[in-house]
Amino acid sequence: MSSKNDAKLGIFILAAGIVILFGKLGVFGFLGRALWPLVILVPGLFLHVLFFSRRAPASVLLPAGILTVYGLLLGLCNTWGWALMSHLWPLLLLGIAVGLYEYSLYSPGRNGGLTTTAVILGLLSVVLLVFSMLGTGALYLLGAILIAAGAWLIFGRGKPGGRKKWNGGW
Repeated sequence: MSSKNDAKLGIFILAAGIVILFGKLGVFGFLGRALWPLVILVPGLFLHVLFFSRRAPASVLLPAGILTVYGLLLGLCNTWGWALMSHLWPLLLLGIAVGLYEYSLYSPGRNGGLTTTAVILGLLSVVLLVFSMLGTGALYLLGAILIAAGAWLIFGRGKPGGRKKWNGGW
């Protein structure tokens, strides 16, 4: 063997030894436990890149939006603890809404029904997220808002003799 081949073989053996040593020390296990949400996030971003570089049809935006939102959500929970999922579960609906919205926005047919469905699903996700974050206190907040709105309609809309019905009260 020549000295060039010996150097290449030496580098390969050295790298194999380092990989085995790091594997036994748990470095790769740690990286796998810490970075696994990238397995979901990266394909979502890759599908976006394929579409926006005009190499894929608009239909790839549906899984692209879902995978991107889910990858971010799982990465967030993996980093700061899985107890967050008890409050952030409505973002699973948001992932579907984002995928539908992107597809309806860029698809050649431009289906208005898909856009409406995506917006409704997104709003439902946000409302559920707010209620999830507030917990049972959300009902107290909702009650207080309804009481304040009712009181404003009864007492705070101006003078009783000078108001117009619904035209000038806001």
